[in-house]
Amino acid sequence: MASKTKSGINTMTNTVCSVVVTYNRKNLLVKCIDALINQELKPDAIYIVDNNSTDQTQQTLYEHKYIDEMINENSSNIQQTEKNYENIIIRYIHLPENVGGAGGFYEGVKQAHEDQYDWVWIMDDDAYPTLTCLKNLQPYYNLPDISALASLKVDMDDNILYHHRGYFNFEKGLPIQEHITDEDLKEDVIDVDMVSFVGLLLKSTAIDKIGYPKREFFIHTDDLEYCIRLRQVGKIKLIKNSIIKHAEGSVKGTYTKKVLNIKAKRRPYDKLWINYYMQRNLIWLGRKYTKNKTSLYTTILKNYLLTVMGIIVFDDHKYKRLKFFTNAYIDGLTSHFDNKKPRKILYE
Repeated sequence: MASKTKSGINTMTNTVCSVVVTYNRKNLLVKCIDALINQELKPDAIYIVDNNSTDQTQQTLYEHKYIDEMINENSSNIQQTEKNYENIIIRYIHLPENVGGAGGFYEGVKQAHEDQYDWVWIMDDDAYPTLTCLKNLQPYYNLPDISALASLKVDMDDNILYHHRGYFNFEKGLPIQEHITDEDLKEDVIDVDMVSFVGLLLKSTAIDKIGYPKREFFIHTDDLEYCIRLRQVGKIKLIKNSIIKHAEGSVKGTYTKKVLNIKAKRRPYDKLWINYYMQRNLIWLGRKYTKNKTSLYTTILKNYLLTVMGIIVFDDHKYKRLKFFTNAYIDGLTSHFDNKKPRKILYE
């Protein structure tokens, strides 16, 4: 059927809205937008969700003529503006606070779905779809019983990022996913269970059934959780000749420390807050979906004890680190989602 956006533009079937979530990475964002605009098969719209950036992201978009007006960044409500840029609707959505990647994708997917696009193409701001990325997904739009299509993810040197596409294994404890292999990639079209939120093309009929990404997660494993729901209503197909590049990993935020000839990677205290979400969310997923609860809780206990030992041996701020990780584990076990809690524990 034909679709109609809130902008009043009637479009043909199989319309695509790309959703890009950004926070304080304006230069990477511009490269991402350029890659989308230059697609051989162009998306009908690009929705940019800004998590309340402080690096003049909006000014940069204005200078590049992606938007025609500046909106109030100090409002307590969501502000947005849009324009027709070379027959592509570009909508800039400014959130009043940083709600993480999960919250940003929630808002972007929600708006695109409400605007009745047939497909919603989601990615981070440091992702660069190659020229034929969307074009090479198009032949598979009408495959039966699909909930999403996915591109093959590579780094900036074209090395395949295997761990970002894979399969679920709920028979054991943690982790719950296993990555693809070269053996899998002998096929041109691969059935997968899990795809990171970089180059995932969501079918609107699947969104009808499962809703939007879980914004309570803030960051980390929100893609796992959403893919579990996607697989409950259809298949996810990885299309090998659809390539998207990802600039992840330029800054890992860890360092190596050596004590008594034992080396370990550690997280600096000022960057430690980010670790909370991975621990909490993964434990929550394990409790909800894994079948072998004995293995799950054994793994959780083992990981917690190793974390405690690591803090005692290697780290500064030992008390606050112990309190921090203990809360992450407890919150995962009790389904408690307070995304401001990590910074409160560490820095207040």
